[in-house]
Amino acid sequence: MKPYLARRLLALFILTASQAWAADDVPLKVGVRGGVDEQIWEVVTRVAAERGLKVQPVVITGTASPNEALNNGDLHANAFQHIPFLNDQVKQRGYRIVPMANTLISPIAFYSRRHKDIKDLPEGAKIGIPNDPSNQTRALAVLRDHGLITLRDGADPRQGAVTLADVASNPKKLDFVESTSVVLARSLQDVDAAAIVNSFAYQAGLIATRDGIAVEKAEDNPYVNIIAVREQDKDAPWVPELVKAYHSPAVKDFIESKFEGSVIPVFD
Repeated sequence: MKPYLARRLLALFILTASQAWAADDVPLKVGVRGGVDEQIWEVVTRVAAERGLKVQPVVITGTASPNEALNNGDLHANAFQHIPFLNDQVKQRGYRIVPMANTLISPIAFYSRRHKDIKDLPEGAKIGIPNDPSNQTRALAVLRDHGLITLRDGADPRQGAVTLADVASNPKKLDFVESTSVVLARSLQDVDAAAIVNSFAYQAGLIATRDGIAVEKAEDNPYVNIIAVREQDKDAPWVPELVKAYHSPAVKDFIESKFEGSVIPVFD
């Protein structure tokens, strides 16, 4: 057999085998965190099944890493993180993992028991802000976008972490109090306002789009969550089918009705 013909037959065999495997034999294992993502992937799984694709969400708990499991081949995909987090993991641990599609954003927002609008903050207001690099960056970007602070030249939240040390101007002399997200959610009454990440805000009965006095933008936001796969699988035929299942009207409707704006779908 001529070499080029053998290569074409091999490629056809691999493609056919991949399609059969993904659709009929072994379910695609997708690593997710419990709670919101777990509920959403129950819907994705049903939609995928209607389209002939078997999906098995695997809830990763505790300190176990969905990226480690994916990189090792224990999972076929995962859906729990945003691109800055993935980029940091790839840089720190050498994972060969790539983003394939946007899913949703869990917007960070500022909440207050004392003020109805971020513009109402008085001079010297005490502001709670997350002490971890990722969420502090997001919180500072919100304050910048609302004109309460400026950042030094070269400090760009889209390009990397920014911290309080990068604040160039603070006209209202806001008094920043750094703490963990869980503490901020529990001590909102002790500050004029606090930036609280979605998961802890939701547990406290707060919804960003309803209760936030300043909410992170969803458009053109690097902190949108993603579906990720191993680099070697990025062209596998099941990947676009998995994405289509997530990007279905049924999944979008579920997110919008179930979570009422605490998480926002980022797809049409």
